[in-house]
Parts: sequence; C-alpha cells; structure tokens
Amino acid sequence: MTHDSAGLSNVPAPCLVDQGMVVNKTDMLRLLNDLGQVAYTDVHDEGILSKGTGYVMDVFAEPGVSTLVANQSLYLNVYSFDYILLEKLPNEQACFKLFQENRCLQLIPLNSPIKDQAKRDLDAAAIQEMVAEAISASWDACLDDDGPLA
Repeated sequence: MTHDSAGLSNVPAPCLVDQGMVVNKTDMLRLLNDLGQVAYTDVHDEGILSKGTGYVMDVFAEPGVSTLVANQSLYLNVYSFDYILLEKLPNEQACFKLFQENRCLQLIPLNSPIKDQAKRDLDAAAIQEMVAEAISASWDACLDDDGPLA
C-alpha cells in the first residue's frame, strides 16, 4: 500500500472551471504565467490604492521576494498571496483576484492566450518563409557567380 506524505492518496486534485479558489502555489504559477497585458486594481480595506494597465513580466515562487508593480510592469511572486479567487465578470471577462490578508490585487487580462498563440504561430510561419526565401536567393546567387556548369 502506498501513501503520500499528507495521507491523501485517494483524494482527487481539484478541478476549477472559470471560478473558484486556488491555494496551491504551483497552480497559482501556472494560472498567472500567461496573462500578458492586464488591467490591475490594488484594493486595500475596500479602498482603491492604485489602478492601471501593465504587462506581466514574470511570475515566480520565491519566499521573501517582493511582488512589484511599477512602470507598467508586473513581477508577481505567488508567495506574496494567500490565494487567488477566479471569477467571471458580467461581460464574461476573466478576473483574477490575488488576496493577501486585507489587500487584493485584481487582474483582468486585456488579451486572449488563444489570439496571442495564433499571432505567434503566424509570426513563426512568416519568419520561416523569409528564411527559406533568403536561402534560396543565396543559392541562386552562388550558382550565378560560378558561371556555366560545363
């Protein structure tokens, strides 16, 4: 018989779809890692301290290292937060609320991971086509420089 360290070998991992509470740091990392551009609101004791837009530059898990939001850049340490509350806004937009005691950093993605991946795929295809054309042109130039192949 096998047991995990917590004795919970028969308990399935949670499944959250668009809403719920995330407390596991690994799950928090995966959830935040591909957010890209976001609208953020920093709420403390029900009052808004700051709001703006920015880009999630890094998501990491390092005890004792700060989460930083400055110059439209967000560096998120999952150890800065107790949990993330996933919600769907009335307009079907995803909302990520990162809680730390009486503070909430609310993140609303301004881009779609699906659209971003499609754009990256198109960019990669365009680059591959340009490289193939450059190689072909280079070979053509080499053949022209060698003169006739008699």
